Amino acid sequence: MSDDPDARPDTLHTVGEIAALARIVPRLPRGGATVLGPGDDAAVVAAPDGRFVVTTDVMVEGPDFRRAWSTPHDLGWKAAATNLSDIAAMGAVPTSLVVALIAPADTPVAELEQLADGLADACAALAPGCGVVGGDLTVGDTLTIAVTAFGDLEARAPVTRSGARPGDVVAVSGGLGLAARGLRMLFDEGVNADGVPDAARAAELRADEPRIIEAQLAPRPPLADGPAAALAGATAMLDLSDGLALDARRIARASAVTIDLDAAAVCIAAGVDAMFLPVVLTGGEDHSLFATFPAELVADGGPGLPGGFRVIGRVVEPGDDGPELRVGGRPFAALGGWDSFEAPGS
Repeated sequence: MSDDPDARPDTLHTVGEIAALARIVPRLPRGGATVLGPGDDAAVVAAPDGRFVVTTDVMVEGPDFRRAWSTPHDLGWKAAATNLSDIAAMGAVPTSLVVALIAPADTPVAELEQLADGLADACAALAPGCGVVGGDLTVGDTLTIAVTAFGDLEARAPVTRSGARPGDVVAVSGGLGLAARGLRMLFDEGVNADGVPDAARAAELRADEPRIIEAQLAPRPPLADGPAAALAGATAMLDLSDGLALDARRIARASAVTIDLDAAAVCIAAGVDAMFLPVVLTGGEDHSLFATFPAELVADGGPGLPGGFRVIGRVVEPGDDGPELRVGGRPFAALGGWDSFEAPGS
């Protein structure tokens, strides 16, 4: 790297893959379960109980993020957080990540270093002991970040979406609706006069409303509450990535039950007035944990729910129309969140 302030920054094109990786890889955390990390054809990760939980997700510039709004550090952080939350939603402890990057040839290597720092900082803050054990770096037209995450069940059974039972309570840990409010604010105020995402305006907005904007750009899911929920006897669980209503309906269908959300309790859990209920029900990307628990946990004399979980509803027998979502006892028929495969207006 040149000390000349007028020199052009090193890019993937000018330094090449080997030199770029030599600067990026040392910034990544090793992780406590890593037996063999980056440097060979594949990594080796310990699986203490003979099983591992695995998930994968892709973030693509355009549909998933705007570089005018997200810093490279944000992108690394969010790529880690969104995958780590899926591991936690199974009741597992995250152990390792594999990260593949596709970046334009003119991408400054310094930005990829910052992205690596975001991955490392998210692991350290959200899932201590989790490491980045390998991946791939290649050149392409669109910045794309693909992450595969692994987790350890620690000899427990996985908590799936299909275990909710009538009589269970419905609970959530983490924020509700904040990420969607942040995204709306960015589209409304983080743009120039032509509606194009503007970095300076987004930075000002973030300084004014850090909690709301960072819920969208750099979420902090309550990962420790996933294994805690499993230990407490959670019957079903998932990561709230696409919207409270849509994801609650997924649990209802997978478990062949009806979920009835208490509107007032949802607003209390979200910390908002009733006027914000629609965005709380339909806003996605909070990456909070949604779970069902045996009712005796919250009965008189019961131990209560683990971590930050708050009751927001109950599980009941399905009616004549089969498994469904209700809000305040009334069927909630709208999609209730984000489905990238849903046709507009359908």
